[in-house]
This record gives sequence, C-alpha cells and structure tokens, in this order.
Amino acid sequence: MEDTLQSPALAAFQFDRTRHAAPQVFEHLRERIISMALPPGSVLSRADLAAEYGTSQTPVRDALIRLSEEGLVDVFPQHATVVSPISIALAQQAHFLRRSVELEIVRSLAERPDAALVQRLRASLAYQHAMLVAGDFAELSRTDQTFHRQLYDAAEVPDLWLLVRRQSGHLDRLRRLHLPIDDKARAVVEDHMGIVDAIAAGDPAAAQARLRRHLSGTLTNLDDIRARFQDYLR
Repeated sequence: MEDTLQSPALAAFQFDRTRHAAPQVFEHLRERIISMALPPGSVLSRADLAAEYGTSQTPVRDALIRLSEEGLVDVFPQHATVVSPISIALAQQAHFLRRSVELEIVRSLAERPDAALVQRLRASLAYQHAMLVAGDFAELSRTDQTFHRQLYDAAEVPDLWLLVRRQSGHLDRLRRLHLPIDDKARAVVEDHMGIVDAIAAGDPAAAQARLRRHLSGTLTNLDDIRARFQDYLR
C-alpha cells in the first residue's frame, strides 16, 4: 500500500529564506499528510522533525498546532503527536461546503466564458493527462487541487479557496485513497475536461452537472474505500 501512496518528490524540501519557517514547515507537513506519505497513525516527533527540517523545535511546534486545528493530527500532551484517522463526518461536511461553493463558481464562469481562462485550464488538463498516463497519483492529486484553485481565482473568490482548503483535509485524504481504485484517476481528468468544455460552451447547467458528478464520486464509493483502508478511517 505504501508504494501506491507515497511520493518521493515530497521528500525534497528547501526553506525559502525570505519567509518565516513555521508556515513552510506547516505547508510541507500538511502536503505529506494529504498525500498519505504520512498516513493515519504516523507518530510525529517534534525533535525528529526539527532535525529533518534543519530548524529549531519552535517552527515545528507552531506547524503541529495548526495541523491540530485542521484536525489532521491528534496531540497527546507529554506523550506524542499522531496523524489523525480520516473522519468520514468531516469529509462529508467538507464535501457539502465545497459542492455548494463550486457549483456557483462554475455557473458564474460559464455565464461569462473567457477564452484566456479556457486556454489556461486546458493547459492544466494536458499536464493532468500526462500524470495519469505516468501513473503518478500524487502529482495528479496535486494538479487536481491546482485546477480547482484556478476556478476560484477566475471567479475572483480566492479567499474562499483558502477557507475550503482548511476544511477539506479529511476529504482530500479520502480522495487520495480513492484515486488508484476503479479507474478513479481517469474519471477525475475526464470530469475536469467536461467542466472546461461546458464553461467554454457557455453552458452553466452542463458545467454544474459535471461538477456535481465529479465531486460525488469519492463518497459514493465509500464502502469500497473503507474495505481497503479500514485502519485509516473513523
């Protein structure tokens, strides 16, 4: 299972010396958790992480606090910090939020088709397809997030992306587990293509229908995911 989930690319990390350390440690650790490179149950030692990142324990502590606030780690004082199981309830709530917001986003974009936006989205789709062919599920998952962020930016609601992202850690991990199952990865790319085609055609109803289908896939297949990864879910 680890061979299908972990991403060697995530091992590479270098501080941007123009930014504070804590947000960078947080972002990198969060990506490792979302990608399942650090699966549920992984023990996170503050001292070990500080040594790994080449920093003091203070940025690591601050990063772990933020991860705890998002429900991605469980902190046991004076004992350990552990990557949390995937909460189905929190994933379902995140799905409700994301669907509500993104249905309005694709509707508004399809009502005012923008050729430059469609060109950018198609370029993103070409890269996604290359990752699909390569079987790089970790990178495909990352580009999936990038694609959706492009939609938020185009609709001029970038702050909503940050809000949805903070609430979506459990859903994103569930989607990551689902990618290798039953050709889910191919369906993700095809759904993205359908959304872009509908936006380009100026068809809000079709854009919303394709988005609704796209976002419903993982929770619809929850029983299959649970059967394969029951130790990761709660």
